[in-house]
Amino acid sequence: MMSNPDQATRRLILVPAIITLAVTLLRLTGELQGWSPKLFNADPGGGGALFGIWLLVPVFGIYFALKLARAGQAPQSRWEVALRAIISLAVIAGIIALTTSVISNMIVLIPILGVLVLSAAVFLMRKSWPALFSTLVSYGWAARIPVVVIMFFAIMGNWGTHYDGTPPDFPETGPFVEWFLTGLFPQLTFWIAFTIIVGMLFGGVAAALRKGAS
Repeated sequence: MMSNPDQATRRLILVPAIITLAVTLLRLTGELQGWSPKLFNADPGGGGALFGIWLLVPVFGIYFALKLARAGQAPQSRWEVALRAIISLAVIAGIIALTTSVISNMIVLIPILGVLVLSAAVFLMRKSWPALFSTLVSYGWAARIPVVVIMFFAIMGNWGTHYDGTPPDFPETGPFVEWFLTGLFPQLTFWIAFTIIVGMLFGGVAAALRKGAS
């Protein structure tokens, strides 16, 4: 009897999701405690911090791809998966450049751009490796929902972390609107798209190289 695909996906992402949550909580602790900025950058955006869950996406993309390939759930052309991911990155870069040149109001720009970016990622990547795509989407939700929750409390409580920091040009809004625009919407659109594309890029390459070596 074949196992339920949803159950199989949950089992596959369980340990990666726990590791990701642990990294998220450790980063939050490091920022609140003022630990090394090189590891736990509390500035708005948190760029350059070595403790960030975005760094786990390539690792788990490879992990998921190899697990699925060993289970016989790899596509015929694994290099095509990586090629589509590269094309997706180029398309999304064009979408971002075009949209930001037309819309300057961030309150309007962020939701529109988030929908466009996520839609492009889904449209371009979904059929290239359906099993890996579904796994990465599930992992992306498991990774990003805790961040959404943390950002809500950080913004409401003004914790002074990158979770509640806003860009210098961000307009004055109430805390709930700020959370929606800088927390909820980006985490569940931009970062899910990032997880899909980068995970499938590294996963596709890893699976192709493994097939070539076998």
